[in-house]
Amino acid sequence: MALKDVFSTKGIKTTAASKILKDYIPDFDATVTKKLMDAGCILLGKANTDEFTMGSSTENSYFGPTKNPWNLERVPGGSSGGSAAAVSADECVFALGTDTGGSIRQPSSFCSTVGLKVTYGLVSRFGVVSYASSFDTIGPITKTVEDAAIVLNHIAGHDVDDSTTTRDKLPDYTTFLRSDLKGKKIGLPKEFFGEGLNNEVARILENAKSMLESLGAEVVDVSLPMTKYAIATYYVLVKSEASSNLSRYDGIRYGLSAIKSKDSGLRTPDVGLSLSDVYLQSRTEGFGSEAKRSIMMGTYTLSSGYFDAYYLKAAKVRTKIKEEYEKILSEVDVLMAPVSPFPAFKIGEKLDDPLSMYKADADTVPINTAGIPAMSVPAGFTESGLPVGIQIIGPMMGEGKIFEVASAFEKAAKISDIKPKL
Repeated sequence: MALKDVFSTKGIKTTAASKILKDYIPDFDATVTKKLMDAGCILLGKANTDEFTMGSSTENSYFGPTKNPWNLERVPGGSSGGSAAAVSADECVFALGTDTGGSIRQPSSFCSTVGLKVTYGLVSRFGVVSYASSFDTIGPITKTVEDAAIVLNHIAGHDVDDSTTTRDKLPDYTTFLRSDLKGKKIGLPKEFFGEGLNNEVARILENAKSMLESLGAEVVDVSLPMTKYAIATYYVLVKSEASSNLSRYDGIRYGLSAIKSKDSGLRTPDVGLSLSDVYLQSRTEGFGSEAKRSIMMGTYTLSSGYFDAYYLKAAKVRTKIKEEYEKILSEVDVLMAPVSPFPAFKIGEKLDDPLSMYKADADTVPINTAGIPAMSVPAGFTESGLPVGIQIIGPMMGEGKIFEVASAFEKAAKISDIKPKL
């Protein structure tokens, strides 16, 4: 296996692709790391990510960008782009990623892998570097739907070190794998199929719809009108949580320090820096541009005079989005939608336009805002050979329903059998 470089690994560097943690070595394993090691998994390496998982392209890494195995001029998606690229290139059997706003599903779509974003609280977050704690989820990136079910069986469940994890008795997810969809009702949310959807992605989605129907499913149109508020709601909330989480990196307790001696690199007490200077220099030098942007945005929305207008209002809208998904998913088994409105873009294409990069998550952030599960499944290729996935969205704790639809579709489509020519 490979682990996205935000999972704590005892005695092995865990950097979150940030300069401020470039030499950090944890003295403990994340819960999921330990569970997989105990199951006999062999860690082959840590996978690149956007710094502190903040990004949609794996270009915001202190160690440089990751390239897409299908086209080396293209991004692999993000922030779990290193994990998706490693699985797609057959460098490992599976990898773990994190999904705060699409960071497992979008790179899985761009790299033609299976990527599962679980229900919030299904898998422990203990020992995993945080982006936005009420959104972060842990999940597998695999070559097949069956592999995703096998990995989930090993990592899901309650953890005493993570109070948000479920205490429910969980099923064996491999029992949900099937070959037909007779009796299943699948909704197509019209808001995901409108303006901005790439023509080739639309074609692949139309083919996927026909295939689902041929497998026996009833496919119906549905509406999620709150979708238009999802990106604004998401970014107000996650940047607020990020600014709070990033405050721990002060250059004193651990991480990059502004105070070093010339010979040993150890802290020296007599260099004449004030406490605020230590903070300022450590964080200025240690954080990349997206982390700094998150701190500024989040601190602003949490500040006195703006908290009610931004953070509190966004939290209320989040509840409305969650309620809307609950209602729709009580009427259908799952939803089917695009993972991304477009296929993998060129390296450097969106780096100078943060808003354009944020819009790359338009089809994934509503799912995190609602706290429900979703999976990206390989569905086809553009004329230039770029992978495209479809997104299967289920109700809270409804991973089993997702596995049913995803496994039947995968067997019929046979896209997962196609590998990049490296």
